[in-house]
Amino acid sequence: MSGKGPQVLVINQEPREWKLLTRIFAANNYQSEIARNGAEGIQYAATHRPNIIILDLCLPDMDGLEVIRRIRQESNVPVMMLSERNKDGDKVASLDAGADDYLTKPFSADELMARIRALLRRVVVIDSRPIVTCGDLSVDLVRRYVTVGDKSVFLTPKEYLVLSALAQHPGKVVARQQLNAVLREDRTDDGHYLRVYISKLRQKLGDKKNQPRYIITESGVGYRLGYQ
Repeated sequence: MSGKGPQVLVINQEPREWKLLTRIFAANNYQSEIARNGAEGIQYAATHRPNIIILDLCLPDMDGLEVIRRIRQESNVPVMMLSERNKDGDKVASLDAGADDYLTKPFSADELMARIRALLRRVVVIDSRPIVTCGDLSVDLVRRYVTVGDKSVFLTPKEYLVLSALAQHPGKVVARQQLNAVLREDRTDDGHYLRVYISKLRQKLGDKKNQPRYIITESGVGYRLGYQ
């Protein structure tokens, strides 16, 4: 591990790229760890919970898309794809699998770091409290990691956006308009899509429909996290 800043996990099989990325991260005061294949990367992500993952599509033991899917079963950590493949189909497949960004090779160090900073800025820490709890629910806003009790909860990117928006204002009502803005939903659909995301969140968190503990509906206004 090198550096003292955010932790970056690089999953890549090319030694030349390990050295290049390690130098870039060290120069920007970031910590970096190298995983040489998909299995090693998945294990490291689960046990160390890095702040961001840089993932190559081409790996010796499995496709990068499979790595994303497995990581997304346990964590919502930001994932940036780094690949020589520049076709739209590869980019779309990666984003649909759960990646947050896609950067093609060759790349500049400045663009790489700018994209990483942009991804990390999406993680907002309120009152210096990176972890928000509500009963058995725990939301780690830095590592984008959600648990209920001792079980990890997999959320889609948009489901996580809704939950993190509520967690950033624990106990306070977040208006429907604010949540729609977070989701970038500008449809005049009377909140249908937002209600769908809320319903899916409640199912995954084990919230009871009629007596929710975690996501509380404030009729006519919005929703709040039942903060404890």
